[in-house]
Amino acid sequence: MAEASVKTLETRTDVSTPAAVDGAAPPETRPDLLTRLRAPRRPRIWFEILLIAVSYWTYSLIRNAVPEQKTVALANADFLWRLEQALGIAVEKTVNHTVDSVTWLVVGMNYYYATLHFVVTLGVLAWIYRRHPGRYAATRLVLFATTGVALVGYYFYPLAPPRLMETEDFIDTVLVHHTWGSMASGNLKNMSNQYAAMPSMHIGWSLWCGLTIFAVATVPWARVLGLLYPTVTLVVIVATANHFWLDAVGGMICLAFGYAVSRAWYGDMPHRLPRHPSTPARTRPRPRC
Repeated sequence: MAEASVKTLETRTDVSTPAAVDGAAPPETRPDLLTRLRAPRRPRIWFEILLIAVSYWTYSLIRNAVPEQKTVALANADFLWRLEQALGIAVEKTVNHTVDSVTWLVVGMNYYYATLHFVVTLGVLAWIYRRHPGRYAATRLVLFATTGVALVGYYFYPLAPPRLMETEDFIDTVLVHHTWGSMASGNLKNMSNQYAAMPSMHIGWSLWCGLTIFAVATVPWARVLGLLYPTVTLVVIVATANHFWLDAVGGMICLAFGYAVSRAWYGDMPHRLPRHPSTPARTRPRPRC
């Protein structure tokens, strides 16, 4: 009789387990909203195309809406040029005139400046989307934050590019060689704000491309090309008289800000996140009564 009572008690203890009663998942499997937003997830192609298109349209609209303060922009350019001379790095004019003497080289640089800025950036985005989906959102956030903070620079520090300086003899290589190499030269000058040279997003974007490729590529030659791309871009923006050296520094600072924002949101650098997003476990359905 006593033995039967013990068995009955044990049976009741087993049945009264909370997980067996309501079938609810443990609390740790139900992350809060902020955790879910930060978690890497597989991007959706239609959303990404729409987001990139709207973002670039907004960026162009805001950038070109910044008042073109010609007098202030030229005064800032004169100050920046004198500052570089004091620092001993004012070699832009020498590079500009040297490259301009080689027609095929300067024409190639004009087209490089006009096209690769967009083509390579979109190509790297597509590559990360396809091959490293778990790192895509964090990598994209770096680019977006970099571009967003650059708009602040355009607004508060209008700057004329060297080719527009009235007191110096920089060569506008697009006008001289009749090539389409800049949205701010020739017949296209009314489509873009000519006094938004600081910071240089040609450097910000190209360095983003280079560092992204170097960080996640496994093929050595691809990593080398990743480092060469922003280096060549730096030479191009100076040789075509579209930027000062210090504009490039401004672009690097903006990129550093972009990485800081991404790391703060996702908790780590983009290349250290999982290559593929983890598939969330499905919640077990509640048993029907």
